[in-house]
Amino acid sequence: MVKFHDDLRVKYEYNDEGKNAYSLFNLADFEGMSKRVRLFSYVEIDCGEEVAYHVHEGETENYYIISGKGLYNDNGKVCEIGPGATTFTPSGHGHSLKNIGEGKLGCVARIIEKE
Repeated sequence: MVKFHDDLRVKYEYNDEGKNAYSLFNLADFEGMSKRVRLFSYVEIDCGEEVAYHVHEGETENYYIISGKGLYNDNGKVCEIGPGATTFTPSGHGHSLKNIGEGKLGCVARIIEKE
């Protein structure tokens, strides 16, 4: 099965001022996808915007950074990341990702529920 960019379902997340903060392009919208895959998306974070700090319970999340520059908060430890960086947030831990670059920050995000 194949889907192209224009065929993907998109979810928009907005900041407190009602402006688009980031977009999630659903990469898991296929018949037969494991029910444990809660999220598998290409994410575009607008300049200065962020995926706010949140904690995962009963699931894990990975990011793979494709483009842009970000500030990643890994359970309280903050570092700068860019293309090629991979993150992992285990159950019971939290993270956030802020775009600190001049263009959009692009990454793939995957959330898997524990068995």
